[in-house]
Amino acid sequence: MGAHGMHVHPSDDVTIDYYAAGEGPAVVLVHGITESRRTWDPLFPMFLQAGYRVILIDLRGHGDSSKVAPYDLATMAGDVGAVLAAEGLDDALLVGHSLGGAVVSAYAAGGPCRGVVNVDQPLLLSGFKAMLADLEPALKGSPEEFDGAISAIFDGMAGPLAGHERQRVDTLRGGDQDVVLGVWDLVFTASADELDAVVDGVVGSISAPYLSLHGIDPGPEYAEWLTSKLPSATVEVWADQGHYPHLIEPQRFVERVRAFDPAV
Repeated sequence: MGAHGMHVHPSDDVTIDYYAAGEGPAVVLVHGITESRRTWDPLFPMFLQAGYRVILIDLRGHGDSSKVAPYDLATMAGDVGAVLAAEGLDDALLVGHSLGGAVVSAYAAGGPCRGVVNVDQPLLLSGFKAMLADLEPALKGSPEEFDGAISAIFDGMAGPLAGHERQRVDTLRGGDQDVVLGVWDLVFTASADELDAVVDGVVGSISAPYLSLHGIDPGPEYAEWLTSKLPSATVEVWADQGHYPHLIEPQRFVERVRAFDPAV
């Protein structure tokens, strides 16, 4: 199967753009908030060379996909499902970074796949709510305040990502305030207990093999929590790699995904 850009329509007013290339077992790469499928550019040829059919998705509100609300995880997971259906896939390996990690986890709670790799996205959202609390006024403020808050978040998580790669990711970032606030609406509006209940329902419904790979150590309590809820999970920390371990050590990342992949 050759390389091609495609799109699907989960609803009449929504277009989800994606790109597919290569032959072999399917791996689906899903980017983080404010980013796009282009964030995966350094890894794309590596996965092709590793013998995969690679599918890169622009989440709604990002890249070339429609900016049409809602932007909740369930809706975005449905968009991923629409792409998988269009490609005739019920056994893809889903790899998501940051927001993408939450989206592919939400998909795996109800949809078929052969495994999930979640890159640096802790699923205990009550902790994320506490982190966002101080930034909420700025995120909901003027465009300048919003841009400053987003920059502060990513500057604080970048870790050793540096040089041209840091510049490339920063240049690709296209944070739309309405989209970001829509994605994080549940975090803002639900209580910590309500968030934990939602997460428990999602995590408890996943049966596929699950790799939770972190460049920012979520702590031993997180690993204990996740594996108690999701016995198939492996929690792995690449120490001091920040939020982008897959971009800092791309070859190591592709090899780790292959080692985890049940189809290889």
